[in-house]
Amino acid sequence: MILTVTLNTALDLTYTVGALVPRSSHRVTDVTERPGGKGLNVARVLAALGHETVVTGFAGGATGEVVRGLLAPLPGVRDALVPIAGATRRTVAVVDASTGDTTQLNEPGPVVAPAEWSAFLSTYDTLVGEARAVALCGSLPPGVRVGAYAELIRRARAAGVPVLLDTSGEPLRRGIAARPDIVKPNADELAHLTGAREPLPATRDARRRGAHAVAASLGPDGLLAVTPDGTWRAAPPAPVKGNPTGAGDSAVAGLLSALVEGESWPERLRRAVALATATVRAPAAGEYDPRTYQELLDRVTVTELVAAA
Repeated sequence: MILTVTLNTALDLTYTVGALVPRSSHRVTDVTERPGGKGLNVARVLAALGHETVVTGFAGGATGEVVRGLLAPLPGVRDALVPIAGATRRTVAVVDASTGDTTQLNEPGPVVAPAEWSAFLSTYDTLVGEARAVALCGSLPPGVRVGAYAELIRRARAAGVPVLLDTSGEPLRRGIAARPDIVKPNADELAHLTGAREPLPATRDARRRGAHAVAASLGPDGLLAVTPDGTWRAAPPAPVKGNPTGAGDSAVAGLLSALVEGESWPERLRRAVALATATVRAPAAGEYDPRTYQELLDRVTVTELVAAA
């Protein structure tokens, strides 16, 4: 199985309005409600691809119960969330139907007590022993120290399990020094980490900081990967309009699923870009449009930039 870790789980709400106008009232034309947080989005896509997936992290309060209730019927996804006293956060995505733009509002999350963190570590160690790969995804809730991901990476590496890190800010800086197998920053996260705006130098710099491989998301322009086997740029045939929320999480699912299937880096990138693009065409995070995905798989362009990283 593949283990996804979401320390700051959420109830994702997506509202669609005809046109988003500041300082005015809006009539919502459509509402979707999903279990959220980056790792839960990754897990749903992995399960849709046919991979057994276990989700862990924290869930608490009435919102946490809603999240767990929404997870329960999902085929291929097993709930191993650790209960906490605080209430799971909510995120709200407001989609402007007239432009396709999305405005995201994210609550900070509950405070995690030391005893709750210890209970999580016990669960995590057990699950890592069963996993073929681990994804560590998203922000840290209050009460979890900034070096938490670095600790989880070291534990996965000690168990011989490949680990992917997808976070930002200081947790990314600390985590990358623990030598994860893959780091997947977006362009802004990469610039914040390295101070460089040019994608290729920044991605190379990020890898020198400790990651075995770096797959940088360039938004609608695809992915740039610097790995021990080479450096590649993967791009969709054309930009698509839609809701980009969750596209990066689908890219993570593509990278991880192809990794455990033994695919080469070019094929991992091809799958990741096709899934990310197909997610933009889906109505909510953690979903992708299967028809778009299948159509794009053979149309994603993967170009080797140099012979070796």
